[in-house]
Amino acid sequence: MSDMNELVQRYIAAWNETDGDARRAVVAEVFAEDAEYIDPLVSVQGRDGLDATIAAVQAQFGGLVFSLGGAVDAHHDIARFTWHLGPEGGEPVVIGFDVARIGADGRIGQVLGFLDKVPAGV
Repeated sequence: MSDMNELVQRYIAAWNETDGDARRAVVAEVFAEDAEYIDPLVSVQGRDGLDATIAAVQAQFGGLVFSLGGAVDAHHDIARFTWHLGPEGGEPVVIGFDVARIGADGRIGQVLGFLDKVPAGV
């Protein structure tokens, strides 16, 4: 379970990394080459698509940071966790819930995301 927790922490770090080169390095570390990410607003496949999605979210919510909203729950090759997006140490503006499938190589192969709290107009 500690490996799964560590992987989810690195996943959150990818969403917080604003330096493009550093972010792409974290994305390559965390995600399988053909990883799929799906949430109500976007569906992308591959590391380039993931990187572009993360960059777009950062542009939309500049200055806000992602954090875990609680413990990571995992079994077999599946992890689920709640995340928050908001000012560091402040009340979250967005709250979501992700389910990640981990491949045999230890990287994330698929993320299914759900949005529980979203500001109007997003």
